Amino acid sequence: MRVSRHNGRSGSHGTYNPKHNDREFDVDKADGVKDEMTPYNVYWNCIDNRLVRHKDLSENDLSFTEAERQFYEIAYGDFLLKQNERHIASRHKERCRTMDDIRENPKTCPEETIYQIGDKDSHVNPDILTKVAVEFFSEHQKRYGDHVHILNWALHLDESTPHIHERHVFDVINQHGERCPKQEQACKEMGFELPDPGAKQGRYNNRKMSYDRECRQLLLDICWKHGLSIEEEPIYGGKEYLEKQEYISDKLNSEIENKQKKLDDIDALVKEVSDIAYEKACEAMVEPIVEESHKENNKVIEEYKKWLMSDERKAPKEKRTYASDRISKIQDKLTNAKATVISAIKKAFRLPDRKKVYTAEIAKAVKPSIMERLRLAKERADKENAARSAVNIERKRNNISDLER
Repeated sequence: MRVSRHNGRSGSHGTYNPKHNDREFDVDKADGVKDEMTPYNVYWNCIDNRLVRHKDLSENDLSFTEAERQFYEIAYGDFLLKQNERHIASRHKERCRTMDDIRENPKTCPEETIYQIGDKDSHVNPDILTKVAVEFFSEHQKRYGDHVHILNWALHLDESTPHIHERHVFDVINQHGERCPKQEQACKEMGFELPDPGAKQGRYNNRKMSYDRECRQLLLDICWKHGLSIEEEPIYGGKEYLEKQEYISDKLNSEIENKQKKLDDIDALVKEVSDIAYEKACEAMVEPIVEESHKENNKVIEEYKKWLMSDERKAPKEKRTYASDRISKIQDKLTNAKATVISAIKKAFRLPDRKKVYTAEIAKAVKPSIMERLRLAKERADKENAARSAVNIERKRNNISDLER
């Protein structure tokens, strides 16, 4: 029986997406995934720091994506802030990055390792695989935990062979005293040498290769400790296995990416609709509201003037008349200022922060309706396409019948 240990960061669809590992997508339509077994997958992440089966996940459990995002913010937030400040100071603002830029860059993103003992025809019990992996991760962190941080891992029981996806990041303290992600420098600081010290460092001669060799030996030692008969010849999963795993991973990443694009398109549509609705509301509603408010104010003032000029009042009539005239002039000023008030209110509603809050509320309210309309529109389009297809098929059949005659 062989032990497979394969590392990677990216495929044809970019950097590997942790959503594949904790099944943060619709598994019903995923090739190669037996969704009836997904509930029994086991997950762990460095923030929640607990083992949990997929079926027992709650809203309080972080996704792998969110756990990685939080780790990067905690570990590398200071580095990113100071590095951006240095870029701005040197007049290279275009070099400033976000934390997502660092987390998704192939050079600084997490590395993913797949662990498997055996193949689809003959493999160890998943419990043994888990015990071996947990012991390996524990010993690994004791040896290399200052520079290599395990972010999350998942035991997959819903594919052809039980295996574990584990993600980690390498880092060092830079010359400014900031922790930052760097793989080769981390391997150097851990004491690893080049496989061929006399040759130039490169893709096929780097310290990461020495690190991987030592990790594989540690994994083999633990397997033997558990009484497993393991072949020593390293194949790192084998070409066929790796092609299959990369195909599955890339396919799922592609599905996630396509679904995310659709969601982004819908969100963009909802935002556009909300912005238009908000602008139209400002134009169509502010003026009538101010006008109605002005009428109500005038009504109250007229009633007060009527009360003031009533013979029941004891104040001298000339004083009451003077007061009524003053009030009328204020009325005129308010009437003349109506356009200014409308303009000021519209301007206030268009302040960026205020507009952002209100349009977000509109978007939240209208999105379900838009989603439902899009669903119904798709259903109608599918029915119309099916009807047209049926007509075309019938025409072809008739044409064939005509030719046969």
